Amino acid sequence: MAVLTLAAESATTRVWSRLLLLGPAFVAAIAYVDPGNVAANLTAGANFGYLLVWVLVAANAMAVLIQYQSAKLGLATGMSLPEILGKRLGTDRRRAYWVQAEIVAGATDMAEVIGGAVALNLLFGLPLLTGGFIIGLASMLLLALQSNRSQKSFELAILTLLGVIAVGFVSGLFVAPPDAGGALAGLVPRFEGTDTVLLAASMLGATVMPHAIYLHSALARDRHGFSEDPAVRTRLIRATRVDVAGALLLAGIVNIAMLLLAATSLRGVEGTDTIAGAHAAVTSALGPVIGVAFAIGLLASGLASTSVGCYAGATIMGGLLKVRIPLLIRRTLTLIPALLVLGAGVEPTLALVLSQVLLSFGIPFALIPLIRLTGSRKVMGIHADSKLLRIAGWTSATLIVGLNCVLIFLTVLGVH
Repeated sequence: MAVLTLAAESATTRVWSRLLLLGPAFVAAIAYVDPGNVAANLTAGANFGYLLVWVLVAANAMAVLIQYQSAKLGLATGMSLPEILGKRLGTDRRRAYWVQAEIVAGATDMAEVIGGAVALNLLFGLPLLTGGFIIGLASMLLLALQSNRSQKSFELAILTLLGVIAVGFVSGLFVAPPDAGGALAGLVPRFEGTDTVLLAASMLGATVMPHAIYLHSALARDRHGFSEDPAVRTRLIRATRVDVAGALLLAGIVNIAMLLLAATSLRGVEGTDTIAGAHAAVTSALGPVIGVAFAIGLLASGLASTSVGCYAGATIMGGLLKVRIPLLIRRTLTLIPALLVLGAGVEPTLALVLSQVLLSFGIPFALIPLIRLTGSRKVMGIHADSKLLRIAGWTSATLIVGLNCVLIFLTVLGVH
């Protein structure tokens, strides 16, 4: 009996010890449920029903692989992806690389502030510029948790917001369940014209984001540190698989829920080409409670993702420029472009879509070096990717870069 009790206690201890290792992936997963995703997924569902469900499933599967590789790089080397690139590139190339990485991080951050401002406008009727200020100030409070060396508190705050996002966007499905047959049919890969190709590329660009690739390596390293013991690193990397799978599964469910909600309740409804229009249609079709839940989910999405985006920008600057400025000062500086866009009266949904196009340019610069590094035994030692993982990584990179090139090409040509 005593032996059984000890065994049970040992098993319980192992479970809790593994749970305590979770967290970094849930912070990175915020990038996958940001306002850009909201705009892309609602547009896909409202315009084409269940047709592009398969895009989200495929994108999420690739995201699991990519974020796992990023986290593994940080745990196996003790360095973030920007730090490794900073050591390998000459001064001029390093600075040029930082410029493009900083631009995509800034575009991400701008989109998140705009998304949060739209949510405050929907909930309280606040002017967009005022909402942008409030989102900026609120994100400073979140970043203060991380700046005060309270990584776990920051993770807990972000995880709470992720839960709010999930409830906000999934709740509508309980009021208006999707057509099971239509949703299953949406798992079959296909397009229906140029518009669907363009939208699929936008959805993929909104899902696999450069700043999350740069950031996750730092999050995992900062949370767990670097161990000289290969056995400890192996244990941490195994726990990271669970962390990434759980976080991206939740993010994937939220993204698919957005598309299903739009396909069920917004298909063919006029005015759903903007987030505000989609919110009005959701409120009209499903009631004010679901409309408020939708807006709260969008607010949590903007607030959490802009905090994480600012954190990513600091990681990029520290690794590539070897310059670190306090996160709160950086938050103040990076808030300015978003406020200028809001003050200029640019249509918010258009600004979100254009930010996703800009992000597309940065994906190859983050993704290709990551796959090369994690596949190198010289860099990773015993933790280098297996042959199967390398094939999966390069296949994902080819698909992602290819579709984003299509997005850029079609956008430049103005094809619709």
